[in-house]
Amino acid sequence: MNEYQDGPDRRHRRPEGVSDKTVEALGALSKAWETTERARGQLYGFHQLTGGADLELDRAVRLLREAGHPEWADKVETEILGRNVIPGHWTFQVVEAYDDTYYRPFRQLERSAVTELAQGRDHLYEAELKETRRTPGHPGHTARPPAAGD
Repeated sequence: MNEYQDGPDRRHRRPEGVSDKTVEALGALSKAWETTERARGQLYGFHQLTGGADLELDRAVRLLREAGHPEWADKVETEILGRNVIPGHWTFQVVEAYDDTYYRPFRQLERSAVTELAQGRDHLYEAELKETRRTPGHPGHTARPPAAGD
């Protein structure tokens, strides 16, 4: 097997004319995008945890009433149950605003940059880094999965 066949598949090889700096810049853009994906996941965690806490307040209100503390049940019910997390917003609205204002525009820009600057080939930086770190011929250091096409 020659080195070309053992290297990355076509979709992870640098197109002709793409500079080192372009690959590095696209790698940085990709890393920033991946971090944004993680942030969005955290935002959904916030959304679900806050919603779960709000639903648990129903139980707290019921139990406070059963325990003979109707004034505290009323306070929880009127002051916290269903309260906005920021002015005018429940968590689903925060998620929607994030998606509309930041997440989708970022994704579109990242995709456009990869398409225009690298013929749509993702993870060129990582693929090239992998090649520098592989031990040729070692079964745990293969360039690509079995049956990966060119």
